[in-house]
Amino acid sequence: MKRTPLYDEHVRLGAKMVPFGGWDMPVFYPTGVIAEHNAVRSSSGLFDIGHMGAVKISGPAALPFLQKVFTNDPGALKVGDAQYSLLLNENGGVIDDVFVYRLNDSYLVVLNASNTEKDLAWLNKNLIPDAEIKDIKDIKTLLALQGPRSQEILQQICDLDLKGLGHHKIAAARILGVDAFVSRTGYTGEDGFELFFDASSAGTIWNKILSLGALPAGLGARDTLRLEAGMPLYDHEYNELIMPLETPFMFAVKLEKGAFVGRDSLVKLKIKGVSKKLVGIKMDKTAGIPRQGYKLSVGGRTIGNVTSGTMSPTLNIPIGMGYVSVEYAAPGKMVEVEIRDRKVPAEVVRLPFYKRVGV
Repeated sequence: MKRTPLYDEHVRLGAKMVPFGGWDMPVFYPTGVIAEHNAVRSSSGLFDIGHMGAVKISGPAALPFLQKVFTNDPGALKVGDAQYSLLLNENGGVIDDVFVYRLNDSYLVVLNASNTEKDLAWLNKNLIPDAEIKDIKDIKTLLALQGPRSQEILQQICDLDLKGLGHHKIAAARILGVDAFVSRTGYTGEDGFELFFDASSAGTIWNKILSLGALPAGLGARDTLRLEAGMPLYDHEYNELIMPLETPFMFAVKLEKGAFVGRDSLVKLKIKGVSKKLVGIKMDKTAGIPRQGYKLSVGGRTIGNVTSGTMSPTLNIPIGMGYVSVEYAAPGKMVEVEIRDRKVPAEVVRLPFYKRVGV
């Protein structure tokens, strides 16, 4: 197992460490998943996301290269903008979902931890002349500070005026005197920031933010938060057999921009029509919890399967996401979740389950 620069801090705090994407990561601290989840919804939580991949793409042909390999339109990015995008294989299946940030002289791309090596191999395979890929994972680390108090906390140690940093924006800053990039992005459905800086300063910045009132939060809370916010997780909602047309995330695909890897397959499927769709489901409070792999059925006929599920700490009901036959994908449709030997009613609902006030 690989370890982030904060491994010793997690152990010192009593975190339960588990393997995740090849990394030894904290799943929760002694406070527990529910307390960590609620802290992000009501105050602020701090996540170590130093396991995520990070690459810098530069050179005269950086933009044409990005246009070739990503589904969104990086040409629309101004300096300081961030953009959610997908990498597809030739068949239109999802290799990974990523964030692309435009810096002054290059692009920063953040990759999922479990896919980093695969993504790098795929990017290098598709590399064009005059574009350069540099893996910066070993010299940089990432933190995510999320929740309504995040701006107040971070502003105490950051020289950037955070009020002026919009959603999906990134800017250079100094945090406790350390050169950094601060982006207003996250994976929780709350306002918050992701911090990129030299790995040697990880412990100092981590402990200072905790001392200002943020609660350390692990993978367990990260999962319940992203699920409430209707955000996908690779190997759950995405894989190389899933095409973005089958999901609610086509906003990250710009077919009109022209050629990119996988585009032809998407166009063919768009003409043909999809047979399944990713939906949200909610259940009665006492019904049980939908888990990944559980079958979804109607009248005894299997129509799909659950990809993610939990008891929502915010809504206090079981929620999940899953793929269903397209005729059952409309909000309000009733389906059944097969939980062991029971078939439990569930309602198809529009994603996200939770949306913060003011968004």
